[in-house]
Amino acid sequence: MFKDKVAVITGSGRGIGRAIAQAYGSQGAKVVVAERDSILGQETISLIKEKGGQAFFCQTDVSCPEDIEQLMLKTEEAHRTIDILINNAGLSEWKSPYELAVEEWDRILNTNLRSVFLCSREAAKVMRKHGGGSIVNMASTRAIMSEPHSEAYAASKGGIVALTHALAISFAQDHIQVNAISPGWIETGDYSLLREKDHLQHPAGRVGRPEDIAKACLYLTSPDNNFITGTNLVIDGGMTRKMIYEE
Repeated sequence: MFKDKVAVITGSGRGIGRAIAQAYGSQGAKVVVAERDSILGQETISLIKEKGGQAFFCQTDVSCPEDIEQLMLKTEEAHRTIDILINNAGLSEWKSPYELAVEEWDRILNTNLRSVFLCSREAAKVMRKHGGGSIVNMASTRAIMSEPHSEAYAASKGGIVALTHALAISFAQDHIQVNAISPGWIETGDYSLLREKDHLQHPAGRVGRPEDIAKACLYLTSPDNNFITGTNLVIDGGMTRKMIYEE
């Protein structure tokens, strides 16, 4: 299904992004690992190639528009087209709104939200020349619920949800699907250290894994699912639907 499809995944040096890159690699896609940290990026490349997959690394800081332009240019030069873009790169800063500096706000918004617009626009310029493509933007359940001191992150993820449906409408004439995924608690560290009560917060009975999000990316970008666009798929094990009362 994804054999020789060109898939660009930003922030694919670790965690969810790495799992997504490996998933596409295992399905025969030509994976472009776009990552700021060259060591982590090369590790992802090695993991894909160890399983017989195809991948190349492009050092990219998505907060820099010039890096984004170079990413898409190099991908087009290497593979002629772009079929899939996964906008996964992001960062967070947990700081009181009384203390959050303008520079910190801008850094988070530029990395998490502005990059999604710029990556999508530059990739779409290539996609539309070859009949279309599919874009998936990584939002978060924090777009709809919050903990204290998460204002910049929440704003960026809420913006991604809104940007997703806007781009879906704008790119529709070019046969480009645009969807979002809002992960809940996805453990990217040592899963064995989680407590029973962590798992029991989820109606699904467990905390999520990066592979859960990777499977959703494969689903949304499958040619069989070209009727899905402009949606936000919440993947949280039911956590945001569970009412919790203190005893």
